Amino acid sequence: MPTQELPKQYRPGEHESRIWERWLASGAFHADPSRVLGGQAAPYAILIPPPNVTDRLHLGHALNNTLQDILARRARMQGFETLWMPGTDHAGIATQAVVEKRVYAEEKKRRGDFTRDAFVARIQAFKDEYEAVITGQLQKMGCSCDWERQRFTMDDQCAKAVREAFFRLFRDGLIYRGKRLVNWDPALQTAVADDECFDEEVDSFFYYLRYPLVHKGGEKPQSVDDAVPVTWNELARRGYPGAEHQPGETQAWVTVATTRPETYLGDVAVAINPHDPRAAALRGLHVELPLVGRVIPILEDSYVVLPEAMARTDEEKNDPKAKFATGFLKVTPAHDQNDYEIGQRHKAEIEGAGHAVLINVMAPDASISDNHGWTDVNDAKIFVGLTREDARAKVVAEFKSRGWLEAQRPYRHSIKHSDRTKAVVEPYLSDQWYVRVTDPRLAQAANRALHDKDLAFHPDRYAKTFEQWHENIRDWCISRQLWWGHRIPVWSSSAFFSESLELQLDQWKSESKIDFGIVDRLGGQFATHMSATTSVCVRPGNDDVEKRLVEMGFTQDPDVLDTWFSSALWPLSTLGWPGDTPELAAFNPTSTLCTAREIITLWVSRMVMFNRYLHGEGQGHGPVPFRDVFIHAVIQDGQGQKMSKSLGNGVDPLDIIASHGADAMRFTLCHMTTQTQDVRMPVDLVCPHTDDTFTPKYITTKDGYVVQAPIQESPRDKSKKMVTVYGVASGETKATPDMPLAKNTSAKFDLGRNFANKLWNAARFAMGILANAAGDAPAVIDPRELSLPDRWMLSRLHDAVTSADQALKSFEFSVYAQVVYDILWRDFCDWYLEAIKPSVAADPRQQRVLAAVLDAILRLLHPIMPFVTESIYEQVRSLPRAQIRGLTLREPGRDGLLCTAGWPLCDASLANADAAAEFERVRGLVTAIREVRATQNVHAKRLVTLHVPAARMDALLAHESLVAGLCQLGQVTTQRADGVSATFTFEAAEFGLSNLADAVDAGAEVERLTRQIEDLDKAIKTLGGRLSNESYVAKAPPKLVQETKDQLAKAMAEREAAAAALGRLAPSK
Repeated sequence: MPTQELPKQYRPGEHESRIWERWLASGAFHADPSRVLGGQAAPYAILIPPPNVTDRLHLGHALNNTLQDILARRARMQGFETLWMPGTDHAGIATQAVVEKRVYAEEKKRRGDFTRDAFVARIQAFKDEYEAVITGQLQKMGCSCDWERQRFTMDDQCAKAVREAFFRLFRDGLIYRGKRLVNWDPALQTAVADDECFDEEVDSFFYYLRYPLVHKGGEKPQSVDDAVPVTWNELARRGYPGAEHQPGETQAWVTVATTRPETYLGDVAVAINPHDPRAAALRGLHVELPLVGRVIPILEDSYVVLPEAMARTDEEKNDPKAKFATGFLKVTPAHDQNDYEIGQRHKAEIEGAGHAVLINVMAPDASISDNHGWTDVNDAKIFVGLTREDARAKVVAEFKSRGWLEAQRPYRHSIKHSDRTKAVVEPYLSDQWYVRVTDPRLAQAANRALHDKDLAFHPDRYAKTFEQWHENIRDWCISRQLWWGHRIPVWSSSAFFSESLELQLDQWKSESKIDFGIVDRLGGQFATHMSATTSVCVRPGNDDVEKRLVEMGFTQDPDVLDTWFSSALWPLSTLGWPGDTPELAAFNPTSTLCTAREIITLWVSRMVMFNRYLHGEGQGHGPVPFRDVFIHAVIQDGQGQKMSKSLGNGVDPLDIIASHGADAMRFTLCHMTTQTQDVRMPVDLVCPHTDDTFTPKYITTKDGYVVQAPIQESPRDKSKKMVTVYGVASGETKATPDMPLAKNTSAKFDLGRNFANKLWNAARFAMGILANAAGDAPAVIDPRELSLPDRWMLSRLHDAVTSADQALKSFEFSVYAQVVYDILWRDFCDWYLEAIKPSVAADPRQQRVLAAVLDAILRLLHPIMPFVTESIYEQVRSLPRAQIRGLTLREPGRDGLLCTAGWPLCDASLANADAAAEFERVRGLVTAIREVRATQNVHAKRLVTLHVPAARMDALLAHESLVAGLCQLGQVTTQRADGVSATFTFEAAEFGLSNLADAVDAGAEVERLTRQIEDLDKAIKTLGGRLSNESYVAKAPPKLVQETKDQLAKAMAEREAAAAALGRLAPSK
């Protein structure tokens, strides 16, 4: 359409879909690795942190992808061959949990009611549904990904990479199977990672259980039948404090304090701190577990918390557990991580007592079981089959009825829960597969990349998080007891093999089709004997070998890999590894990773380790997967709480796009992204009855969260009600036709919408001028020959481009947003357009400068606001042009699109300090005149007379027409005004304005001058105090001291002029 037909208002919905289709049709976002390999372009690559296919994207995703898009679009405009790889993550446990919940809600069926393949097909359908939703959201946001290369962590290419990586790590001894404690979700019956758990405060009790003291005896010291009771008299003779006050010949006991009495069934020892005064008297003694009959030793370990009364230091006294502690700790290594470590430290003592260190008393569903390693059940069989909650109650009841429960005290503490099922996580002993990340080829290789400066974090404080993680890393549990995910490519058999079978395995191994080893693990009943299992890992692409193994009696491991295993391969698998692809050669290492701080250890670390081990030279000497890691802000609600579905405080990006536009959302999020890392986004409601935005009423939940009340009233009509997202998420209410759901929004996004409108209106105004302009201009324009406003604007453009480049290089996105805001709003709109209004229509050179500056600003803004800038550029690119020396605006590539045009380049010659200083004087004078006009309520179109001191007239005459045009001056004179006028101080001299109206409000003028003098007095006092400080004058940089002196002299001169003007007005008071 012709430029003069640019619509009066910018309505994002009328442009965004059309612009998106133009981008896609042009192939503007498709990267060509041959241009990199052929030396035609340098590479720039970003791999999207793949969002989970569990739900729609939230504002955190919108922020993350906006920042990536800014980097990708700018790099593309700078001439880099830019690849932004999109994709999604299968999110094993999260997705399976969601589907299990949905299937049960809709069909009342559980996973076990399906075959494995049938249930995986259900999950696949769910994945397809939400992958399409996520793709649509990203495209609505304007994400300039290479959509021809979209990947999924379980697609064929990624699956091949996972199999190959597993094979190499298994072959090199970096993957093994072992029995350890893991976080166990008893609802899903799988191991879960730390990041898949959350801590929640719960009200509970400390239970105080008495364990009788005994001497071990006989050949079976673990048997209670051979144990000899220890009396209080004996303890008194041993020097046990307080024993003399107990009934002498009765059996003595020790009291353990625990929040989990049901796990006493698996106790293997009782521990006491060696600094406890009772420790010496108990050496060599044992305790008897009631009902179980197990005799267990008393150990000394400094981990045990001393009771408050025995604490030796302030630190020990301030330990929150000290006030609850008895000094005796029940040690249950199979059901507590800290106890596990105690068990490992005292393994010999525990085994010397005649029993295993690890006694598992639970089934995978967390019920009490004697089928998983517990053999000496005896009278404790009454607990078998109970849930852990019921077992707890029964243990307490049994101890109480027998006089073994000393007390129970209320206790509030934090317990780990599964993020997916909300079940209490159980520390659980199980066989799992591990990656030996403690091997120097992995952990040390990752830290070496940091120390060698091959890898950098922004902000750099997060480098310490990365470094410390690798210094204290533990081997990584990679197996999950799920159906959705990459199945572990290991086939096992415990059968004895014939010689021909062994020869076949050896042949396959020599051909690198398989690798195998002996995996030692405890037997099925966790007995003390060991059994050997041959495990064969098959390299991908050897289906015939897998088939033959099954025929030989091998079975594939039923577990799947931790989601983070495939995610750790993302920089490799997405680019075609293990193949030797052009994409891998051109774009690995990638350039930048944008992510959140909570997955530095879970994802960033593992990508670095895998890339360095598997790619290039490998074995820990390969390249890093990316050179820069930017850790972006976390978005919180107005209460400082993380946005989440359960709290109902999240904002759907598509809702903001619908109400404000994609660019408004992008600009606002970028503007808020400072280095502080936490961004507060107050959440408002949109009334579904009236579309009004209002602040909702809040309530506080029993857990202390501040949430929107489930039901709200319409701000216009109290009789009309609505439900909130929290109300629905919590199950407290449902949306109905009469009480519909209110969407969340935030007034913060008005900033971006207003800015987009300002850009549109400014462009429309400028193009209106240019569309009607006539006259020829030279093909090349020398900035030195231009007017002051033009020279100043080009200088400001130079400064803005320089500042934007530095900000984006340093990942200071909020600084970049402020730079583009200021260049458009403050400089271009507020001053430049106003300054050239009187002259541009008749000045062809100025017209070309206006067109060039507008073009450059659109390019500068494009990465952050791509839709509105592309829409405007469709019209701007047809304007007459001229080459302005020092300013390079490379023409667009494909289909004349702004997204393929060059990033603005400003030569240093455009930076004009003299023009900047001159125009700053003009701005200062104009601002002072405008303030007087505003104070005196002078009509906007009224021409006033400016009275200038004679000594300043020559300097003003050079820019008289410019000043006159900017503040409606009718005349400039050195004569004093007749009658009453308004005065003001500028550059320490007194200026005046007359012809303001029929009469000046002398009272208002006196009030204004009085306030000005008061402000100047404060400034003079502050500046004078600073200069009277000998330390400041001596230690501050000389330049700063001189600036302070100049500021003081200026303030004193301005005060003198204001006081003189006030004196002349005094008779009018």
